[in-house]
Amino acid sequence: MNALVLTSLVLAAAAVESPTVKVEKNEQGQVFFTDAGRPVLQYNYATVNPPEGYLEKVNAGAKKYALPRSNYVHPLYGLSGEELTLDWSVDHPHHRGIYWAWPEVGYRGELGDLHALQKVFARPTGKLELNSGDKAATITAENVWKWQDKTPIVREKTRITVHKETDRGRIIDFHYEFTGLEETVTLARRGQAAYGGFNTRLSPHKDHTMKYHVDPETQKPRRAWYDSIGTPAAAKGPVGMCIMEKASNPHYPAEPIQYEYLPWFEPTFPRKGMRYELKKGTTLTLDYRVWIRPKAAIEKSEYEAVWDEFQKN
Repeated sequence: MNALVLTSLVLAAAAVESPTVKVEKNEQGQVFFTDAGRPVLQYNYATVNPPEGYLEKVNAGAKKYALPRSNYVHPLYGLSGEELTLDWSVDHPHHRGIYWAWPEVGYRGELGDLHALQKVFARPTGKLELNSGDKAATITAENVWKWQDKTPIVREKTRITVHKETDRGRIIDFHYEFTGLEETVTLARRGQAAYGGFNTRLSPHKDHTMKYHVDPETQKPRRAWYDSIGTPAAAKGPVGMCIMEKASNPHYPAEPIQYEYLPWFEPTFPRKGMRYELKKGTTLTLDYRVWIRPKAAIEKSEYEAVWDEFQKN
């Protein structure tokens, strides 16, 4: 067999084996998912600094929130490549695409704000695994929450799985393991009543609506989901984005919080009026699914089918 034929066979084999859903890390340390060559999302594992000229646009009272950040998803793309999320908003500088954070992190009688980047920060450890495939691509990333950017108080393990797009749309799963490193860390929503948990700051959407559905307590299984429908910039039409959680999450179903004028929404954690105690050596596990649809208006049975599949994974 001559060299030309051998080279052709090797290239052909590589083309066949090349995964459809890919995840790669760029030179800046950020992680980028694609599906059949189309962008899906960027996970910002490394630190992201404010864009040039951004701080001049922010009110003096809000500048303290315009800090470098990491460990979040932005951009999240729609099926046609439109950006669904927003980072570095002028009104809320700490809002950052999809991010998992709490405004009241308790440690030794003090409160830090992982949500607004005050006193406690999630920092990458460098432990990052990437796996591409024909049906899905996955990353597993380790971060440590540092009190005053010095003392490690929580070890976070994040797994993001992007599934291959189907006629139903695109599904992205988020799995979190938060392990206490100190006695005792607590997590709470703002004022133990408002926001905190799996946060999503959307890009500006026209004709935007948000809806929350939860089945009656007597229904088994009891399904719940949080839905956004609107038209982002450069989109050809409305985009549907749904957030679901596993019924195994503590305090399921989560209480919804939404601010449609921003737009911003989330399933919250923990329950209103409480602080979740994360004892040293114990692990809190949370699972969420983001479903981006090719059509905005769908039947209830379609939500139910996606929710049911999620519970089996």
